[in-house]
Amino acid sequence: MEPKDGGRLIFQSEVFTTARGPRRAPTGKVVREAAREVPVHAECDVLVVGGGPAGTAAAVAAGRMGARTLLLERHNHLGGLSTGGLVIWIDRMTDWTGRRVIRGFAEEYLDRLPKDAVMGPPPGAWGGRDSATAAWWAVRSAAFHGIVTHSPTCDPEWMKATALEMVLEAGAEVLFHAWGAEPVMLDGAVAGAVFESKQGRRAVLAKVVVDATGDGDLYARAGAASDSDTDERDIHHCINTSWLFAHVDMPRYLAWRLENPTEFSAFMARGKAEAGLFDKAFASWRDDVALFMGPRLAGYDATQVDDLTEVEIRSHRLMLEHLRIYRRDAPGFERATLMLSAPQLGVRHARRLRGVSAVTRETWDGRVHADEIGVSPSLAPKFANVSVPYGALVPERLDGLLAPGRHLACDATSHSFLREIPQCWLTGQAAGVAAALAADAGIAPRAVDPAAIRAALRRQGAHLHDLAHAVA
Repeated sequence: MEPKDGGRLIFQSEVFTTARGPRRAPTGKVVREAAREVPVHAECDVLVVGGGPAGTAAAVAAGRMGARTLLLERHNHLGGLSTGGLVIWIDRMTDWTGRRVIRGFAEEYLDRLPKDAVMGPPPGAWGGRDSATAAWWAVRSAAFHGIVTHSPTCDPEWMKATALEMVLEAGAEVLFHAWGAEPVMLDGAVAGAVFESKQGRRAVLAKVVVDATGDGDLYARAGAASDSDTDERDIHHCINTSWLFAHVDMPRYLAWRLENPTEFSAFMARGKAEAGLFDKAFASWRDDVALFMGPRLAGYDATQVDDLTEVEIRSHRLMLEHLRIYRRDAPGFERATLMLSAPQLGVRHARRLRGVSAVTRETWDGRVHADEIGVSPSLAPKFANVSVPYGALVPERLDGLLAPGRHLACDATSHSFLREIPQCWLTGQAAGVAAALAADAGIAPRAVDPAAIRAALRRQGAHLHDLAHAVA
């Protein structure tokens, strides 16, 4: 299915549009809070708000640059959706020739995981087009368009532990159970953030703030412009809670799915008839654990607390229905048991920054930006690799803040891949480097020389294009 702008809906999985309950009507009433002083909990060079993929990479990168870095995280772990959200299938980091293009933090992070914590094709298979091999890896979420890719599935607990060690080794501080709530503003620029905690409201003052909330919470509250349009034919705007089943035989299930497509289609049809919303099981990092990354629920707003609550309720009920039906009808699931529902809700889209520049469908033509800070694999072999500009992390007008991760500046079609975990690592690392440079020089992030960012990223192992044919 092709959107009107020529983009492609990359992840061909069903989107479930449901009858969402009515939103709570505004009461019209208000409660007035008395003015109060907020204690300053800490001061630093770089404050990273949100410890998901982008925030973790940003904290490591800034810490390694020598910046005094503090990372605020509302949960008790790092990794965000890649760990607490159970998005443990990591999308492609190789291009369609098999070359690894998302490197730097991402490469080091995954290479530090124990071998038994990762399931994916070996490097020698990346880019391979043998039909039987590609078919085998396709049902394990590691081959697309008949091409084997570097897109592993990883143990979320090892990812949490490894992320934490990398942040601490970089010299950054971590503050868990601290929800970044409001920006601190000084002369129209962001100068820190207020967080909510068991100690009440407290503030952190910083030379540069990295908004890595994923939903643009800080930059939105600071007044930066954003967009929220989505293509409802794609899954990139959907929300759901993922889960794991244990005591399964995934090799048996995957062989049945691959070798008996008619039976599998009939099974999925029965499941939908009974449960209403029904999804397929994915391979995990272990043969006895199944991953469910759906059903993906459309029509909900990730900035509305009532919508988020309804998605949680629907997803948990669907988990129990899936267990019943899979136990009864799916080979390999006869002894399946509940293992874990994701501690974090799987939000794919809320806001997209209006930045100095943006990744748009028109930029998938192989052009290289003069301020490139990373290279992303394209959606399909017919497209060139996509150059990601620094301007996509910089708000149009707001100073003192950078915005890597899934809420960066892009159009709805480009968001389909820029929201993925590896791209968040890529943009987070760039934001951490740029924030450290800005803090050290005492300048606004928009004033940092992209050449200095690129040089530091190369020292940290990132892959970048040669700028010989770059465009302004």
